[in-house]
Amino acid sequence: MAVLPSQPAPFFANKNSAFWNLQFVGWGGAMVLRAVTAIANGQSFDFVVPVVIEIIAGFSISLVLSVIYRKLINRRPLVTWGLTAIVLAVAVCIYAAIDGWVFTLYRPQSESSFATLLLGISILPLTLLCTWSALYYAINYFLQVEEQADRLERLEAQATSAQLAMLRYQLNPHFLFNTLNSISTLVLLKQTEPANAMLTRLSSFLRHTLISQPGGKVTLAQEVETLKLYLGIERMRFEERLRTEFSIEPAAAHARLPSMLLQPLVENAIKYAVSAQEEGARISVAARLVGNRLRVTVSDTGPGLQQGPLRPSLPAAITGEGRAVSTGVGLANIRNRLAQAYGDDHLFEIRTPPEGGFTVMIEIPHDSAGAEEPDAPPPRISGNSPPPPPAAQITKRPIGTKA
Repeated sequence: MAVLPSQPAPFFANKNSAFWNLQFVGWGGAMVLRAVTAIANGQSFDFVVPVVIEIIAGFSISLVLSVIYRKLINRRPLVTWGLTAIVLAVAVCIYAAIDGWVFTLYRPQSESSFATLLLGISILPLTLLCTWSALYYAINYFLQVEEQADRLERLEAQATSAQLAMLRYQLNPHFLFNTLNSISTLVLLKQTEPANAMLTRLSSFLRHTLISQPGGKVTLAQEVETLKLYLGIERMRFEERLRTEFSIEPAAAHARLPSMLLQPLVENAIKYAVSAQEEGARISVAARLVGNRLRVTVSDTGPGLQQGPLRPSLPAAITGEGRAVSTGVGLANIRNRLAQAYGDDHLFEIRTPPEGGFTVMIEIPHDSAGAEEPDAPPPRISGNSPPPPPAAQITKRPIGTKA
């Protein structure tokens, strides 16, 4: 029989219950301590009765103090502490008076005056009520700080989610511009069949991307399937000039990463490698586990980083020669998304091999989804992607490569 996991509730989850528990435990402990001390000092068992009366009096006074302190705790500090001192002094005097009265009833033969007796007895009420008041304010201030921290954490989480959603939504207009431009060109050239096929692929791609949450995570296998839908659209534009290769380790297939994280890298490779060369280029996507981290690499066989003016709106990458160059539109988006999702616990590295090409390596903490999908077999996504679909001969030149 499966045992449901249990999580202990915090002690202060129910503040009212926690208050009464602390009241009974605290004053009960004080009563036991007083009774044991009296008996140890040779007092008779009859002395327990006035001890019980004193503790009940202190318990009742503390209830009145809790009502007053609740009104004072959120006022200005000068008002809070000034009125607290006055109220506490009055409460100590009342408590000491009750203790003195009980003492005179227990020992009527005492020759001490009531005023002298009151001064001698007031030490214990002062200690108990001051300690109680300090604990009351300390616990309540601690709970207020925790509530503010939780509220701040929720606001930060909402801000992060909104930032991730904004970064995610930046991808769609950039990609849709190229695709719709290509469809428009096909329609103008009266190539109805490829235009309809591209619209169908576009609808499948958008349906697939809209299912996932903007700031959520997907498995690497799902991300690769999204990439294949996207590449199916782009392959209709570039045909055999666009060659792709996937090498995903089965152990890394269920690793989780932010959705639509790899699509800008592939789009960047198409723009600067496939579109820039007459013979096109090959785009490779590889992923594997390195210890407890997931390493994903996207590379192409294009011309690599080109000399040219730096685009001021984008971050710069430093080449092996120390030269700052532009890295494309999608890379700035990915940098921001990784920083939002993982803080400093990630690696984003750009490499330019001597033989040419362009490589982007991402390394993030391994977050496996295997426990959530135990019956899902690892997808067969290693090896080359399927051959490009047929398209009209007139579309062999790049269409709408402006990005």
